[in-house]
Amino acid sequence: MDEELRVLAQRLRGESGGSVAYERLLTTEDREELAGVLTGQERPLWAREMAAFRLGCAGDGRAFEALVLLLNHRDPDRCVSAAHALSRLADPRTPRAAAALATNELRVAYALLPVRLLTRLRAPESVPALITVLRRRLAPGDPHWRLALACVEGLGALGDKRAGEILRSARAHPRLTAAAEAALARLA
Repeated sequence: MDEELRVLAQRLRGESGGSVAYERLLTTEDREELAGVLTGQERPLWAREMAAFRLGCAGDGRAFEALVLLLNHRDPDRCVSAAHALSRLADPRTPRAAAALATNELRVAYALLPVRLLTRLRAPESVPALITVLRRRLAPGDPHWRLALACVEGLGALGDKRAGEILRSARAHPRLTAAAEAALARLA
């Protein structure tokens, strides 16, 4: 069992009460059974998350929509698991979905994991989305400095020269100065 599945299993064991259904979803190798959980009615969230995670990590595209919904969930642990499974799924729709979630100002409080996923994916959508999010976070009084920091670090990791201007602007923000300097050094 890989580390991400172990962490997910431990968290969902508590939510499920350690039920027989939980044990079955954790151990089954039957992808049809897992997919049935995603399409079945009145299935608990923990069961849908387990099924989506396992299918996504197995490269089964039927998990895509459920994982995108979980990536945008208010519970950060669900977002972490969804981001991991989406990165393993390698669905070509993932970068566009992550960019849409990251740049949605109505959901800015939940954008951290989509930003980190965009960095990991290194897709054509990654740099423009991170620049857009960072530009918004540099507005005076914006409270989402951790999101801005993730953008700065992501842009540095991606090493795309298009980020130079916004990273130079980020240096003026005390919480971002060091990371922006490091990111700019990576662009040189």
